[in-house]
Amino acid sequence: MDGVVRRTFCSWQDAGWRSLLVQSFTHAREAEDFPLPGVADLHLVLYTSGAADMRIRAGGKPTRRRWMPGRLELMLPGQATVRSYRATPPMRTVQVHVPRATVIRVAAELGGPEPDFEAMAGGLAAGDTLVEQVVRALPTVAGATDVYAESAATVLVTHLLARGREQRVPGREPSAVRRAVAIMRERLAHPLTVADLAAEVHLSVYHFIRVFRRTTGETPHAFLTRLRIEHARRLLDGTDLTIACVAERCGFAGPGSLSSAFLAQVGVRPSQYRKISAKGGQSGAWPGPPAPS
Repeated sequence: MDGVVRRTFCSWQDAGWRSLLVQSFTHAREAEDFPLPGVADLHLVLYTSGAADMRIRAGGKPTRRRWMPGRLELMLPGQATVRSYRATPPMRTVQVHVPRATVIRVAAELGGPEPDFEAMAGGLAAGDTLVEQVVRALPTVAGATDVYAESAATVLVTHLLARGREQRVPGREPSAVRRAVAIMRERLAHPLTVADLAAEVHLSVYHFIRVFRRTTGETPHAFLTRLRIEHARRLLDGTDLTIACVAERCGFAGPGSLSSAFLAQVGVRPSQYRKISAKGGQSGAWPGPPAPS
């Protein structure tokens, strides 16, 4: 990794932890075909500095994504990737490895289905304040013992498992639909067509639409639009981002596209929604989509 990434913190060496591996890295401005091996651990990455246009290949067609400070990524266990990127300024990350044994233990204690890492990864890509704050804080904790590290690992896994179960697709959940929904959640801010989704899950467009609708009750386009509107509502409620920035982060072509889709689903435009929400309006009080004329 010499010349591509420089480690600035390692909890095993600097804090003596064994229950949790936390590392901070400074990355080179650019890299070409940089291999990342798959690991068995639950591997979280928080981008803390630098914007990067990244091309990722995981055994199939490469995908392009835009990484920004605050972006979270969950690396799928066992999945190796090859990455190329250019960043301005140099990229910095905090990376957390939770041992597989911890994930298995917490999942067993919680009961329910096996961990759905694709659902977890897709949901996390849209943002998670708790995970971001915990991961960002871990390298700064001075003098904490391994008991602290073990507790932090348990909190992260418990939260991620619960969130992953919330993201599961209702119904029989064919693997192609589960994968498509994970891709949607992961790439809300990027252009994404039904043809793109069908190609990534190795189905024809016609068959993909039919299976997706049978499983979820919605077309892929309607499902993706709903996810984008839900994310827009969270950003309007919890940030001071401009409407244009919200539109960009949610994958809309511009404020006008966001406004039209928002009005159709919520019943008010984004600016009105933010004003009413700031005055203490309840989400259940929105008028809903306007009646057809």
